[in-house]
Amino acid sequence: MSGKFSGSITYKLVSIGQEMLVNPSLLLLGEPTSGLDSITAQRIVATLQGLARGRRTVVTTIHQPSSWLYQMFNKLVVLSDGCPIYSGSASWALKYFGSIGYMPGG
Repeated sequence: MSGKFSGSITYKLVSIGQEMLVNPSLLLLGEPTSGLDSITAQRIVATLQGLARGRRTVVTTIHQPSSWLYQMFNKLVVLSDGCPIYSGSASWALKYFGSIGYMPGG
């Protein structure tokens, strides 16, 4: 693996793996897909989904996910200046923001 990724990405993947080995009930990850190609990012999120289905709580931050990656999330909390402005189903977020007059890119 180390031949394929930069040192910081390898460190990130090893850190995630170490956390999973201890079988935590709560997994907190900051930007686990940052710096990864789209396929590797999708694999990481799919793995996290599997952990969440196994009765673990997975909390992560994702900055500007692709639409493909975004669709993999069930629940979403959107922050603005550190304050929550949306908390709920990821699939309903666009409808919610549209209902209050905000349209993406507008």
